[in-house]
Parts: sequence; structure tokens; C-alpha cells
Amino acid sequence: MELLRIDLTSDEPPYEQLRRQIAEAAAAGLLAPGHRLPTVRQLAADLGLAANTVARAYKELEADGVVETHGRGGTLVATRRIGDADAGDAAAAYVRTARSRGLSLEEARRLVETTWIR
Repeated sequence: MELLRIDLTSDEPPYEQLRRQIAEAAAAGLLAPGHRLPTVRQLAADLGLAANTVARAYKELEADGVVETHGRGGTLVATRRIGDADAGDAAAAYVRTARSRGLSLEEARRLVETTWIR
């Protein structure tokens, strides 16, 4: 992956550099949800790292919810789910606002749908 650079002279371990860079790229939208990451072996070869280094970074990214591993289906950037904390907080704020303005559930839904398709 071209956006990843490992500095072997850095005090930060290579697996942590890799984990951080992938997490930052996913958070910034440079790696879209559902984007398939290279295999451990392929990325290790591309970056000149040991496969165990890449595997450790992927494992930590999975534990953090940044990626999802699907066996032979590969490792994908995680999609945001309904349980996503930021989305849940935003939805709760919208519900409070809609209620305070006297909107019905149907009116609030319609407003979301209209905004969604713009």
C-alpha cells in the first residue's frame, strides 16, 4: 500500500507504525469501509517486514474495531455499525431536537430520508 511508510530507524516499533497508519487512514476516510487490505504476506513483502509484524498490527487493529478479518475473505476496513458511539450520540441528539420541536416519529423519519438523499 503506497500510503504506508515504515521508518526502521524510529523508536516506534514497526508493527505500531503500521497499526497507527492504517487506523489513521481509516479514520480520515483514505481507506473506505469495506476496503480490502493486502494479505499479511503481501504487505510484509511490500514493506520489507516480517509476516509476524504485519499479523500483529492486523490483530491489534481487529481488537480496536478498525478492521474485520474474514478468513479467506481477507481483512477489510470495518464498516460503521448502528452501535457506533458517535453515530448513536448524534442520533440521540437528533431525537431530542425533533421531540422538542414537536415532530412525530414519521415526520422525523421523513426529514432524515429527505436529507439523506440530497
